[in-house]
Amino acid sequence: MYKRIAFFLTLITLVSCHSSKSVVRTTKSVPSKPRTHVAGGVRKPTQKPATSNPADGATTQRNKETIESTSRTVVYSDVVNAYVDQFKETAMGNMRQYGIPASIILAQGILESGAGRGDLALSANNHFGIKCHNDWTGDTVRHDDDSDQECFRKYKDPSESYRDHALFLTGRSRYAALFQLPKGDYEAWARGLKNAGYATDPKYPDKLIGYIERYNLHQYDSQVLGVEFVPVKKEEEVRKDPVVTAEQGTYEVQKGDTLYSISKRFNLTIEELMAKNGLTGNALSVGQKLRVQ
Repeated sequence: MYKRIAFFLTLITLVSCHSSKSVVRTTKSVPSKPRTHVAGGVRKPTQKPATSNPADGATTQRNKETIESTSRTVVYSDVVNAYVDQFKETAMGNMRQYGIPASIILAQGILESGAGRGDLALSANNHFGIKCHNDWTGDTVRHDDDSDQECFRKYKDPSESYRDHALFLTGRSRYAALFQLPKGDYEAWARGLKNAGYATDPKYPDKLIGYIERYNLHQYDSQVLGVEFVPVKKEEEVRKDPVVTAEQGTYEVQKGDTLYSISKRFNLTIEELMAKNGLTGNALSVGQKLRVQ
């Protein structure tokens, strides 16, 4: 009897132990306040309304340049000035190393690249309109010029174009005569480039000389040569000078005059002006009388 009672008590104890379950306490998480997410870890700045730049709106006070060589590009004079500021040191360095006038380098750069805004300058960093030729092994682009889709050299950056321009002129025999000219005679260099076949445009020399004198690019020649710089008179200043002798049709040379500025004033080409006066060079002296009619 006692054994039976003990057996049942043991059985009841075992059943109660197995029916007990462990309790796991959970805590409901309280959502935190949402945080502002900034893409890329950088907060986007608040955009400010664009402020108007007086120079941008006052187009009547900015001279417009239509530059046409390998492409037609319309820019304002401040763009040309910015281009000159960017490359003037490179041009003077090339003048010292290779003997090409800085004024010519900059004028060609302005004309051929559209002051850095032309098609070839943007697509190929080609600032001098240099075509491929048989000896070029670098990258190329196709561009319409004298013929459709001609081959032009492509550079990694403009500095390569400036260096290649210097090597192009110094390394070809047809340009050898240029280096016999005075380094300060930009007019002779401009005509010499055309005569040597650098460009087919008959107005190429006048375009180069025009940029040189409008933007006083020959001041950089003077810096390299260590001579005094004489700026060319502006057209409005020239008009005030009573320098034409009506009865003789002559012009008295003033300080700062050049063959180009005189020829433009009297609607002549440089060659016509030289022929009228039997000139063989570009040297002028103040007070010199030139036939202009």
